[in-house]
Amino acid sequence: MINKVEICGVNTAKLPVLSNEEKERLFKKIQQGDKKAREDYIKGNLRLVLSVIQRFNNRGEYVDDLFQIGCIGLIKAIDNFDVTQNVKFSTYAVPMIIGEIRRYLRDNNSIRVSRSLRDTAYKALAVKERLTNQNSKEPTIGEIAKELDMPKEDIVIALDAIQDPISLFEPVYHDGGDALFVMDQLRDEKSHDDSWLEEISLKEAMKRLGEREKHILTLRFFEGKTQMEVAEEIGISQAQVSRLEKSALSHMKKYI
Repeated sequence: MINKVEICGVNTAKLPVLSNEEKERLFKKIQQGDKKAREDYIKGNLRLVLSVIQRFNNRGEYVDDLFQIGCIGLIKAIDNFDVTQNVKFSTYAVPMIIGEIRRYLRDNNSIRVSRSLRDTAYKALAVKERLTNQNSKEPTIGEIAKELDMPKEDIVIALDAIQDPISLFEPVYHDGGDALFVMDQLRDEKSHDDSWLEEISLKEAMKRLGEREKHILTLRFFEGKTQMEVAEEIGISQAQVSRLEKSALSHMKKYI
């Protein structure tokens, strides 16, 4: 993805780079309604889109799709940029491009989230952004819930629902040596020491049973058969299977 030269018919190796003077000149023309200047400004900032989509190169998405979505974010940034705020265009545009791509990834996620949950989450994010700009600090969930007149629990559930899934192989720490991945911080409930010891104990206890008792327990608890099915298979009554099963389990308890 990173080394792809042509994206959506655009040769990325030949994209223009605008100087600060050119950007200022073009933006003044854009404000006067010059469509050609707007087009040149977009082309002159496509490298910005390329730099952003590289952050999403492990999502399995087509680079052409991400590039197009990133361009939408770039155009929105151009249309809403306020030169009087004394902020570099790239500083303003990058979050807009990232936000547009993340919105696309959420809406096209294979994990389906209900429309009502997504709507609640987007409203919460909008309130969060407004309160952050208004108070110069990030609001609490309680403050967001109060603004929307909704329970805090609903806000938390909605925001959790639109979070992007994280790969088990996502690096979370790197000190110059081997990276630490998400999977390294998860516990495997089926493979921990207690399960391993329990399995050994069961095997040792099974060895102390007679062949018929061992066969009955294998059919019942490892193959999932009913007592009636076991009775038919080994040619005895269901009552006898029940008695032998209870006797075998009682015998095993002495050795576990």
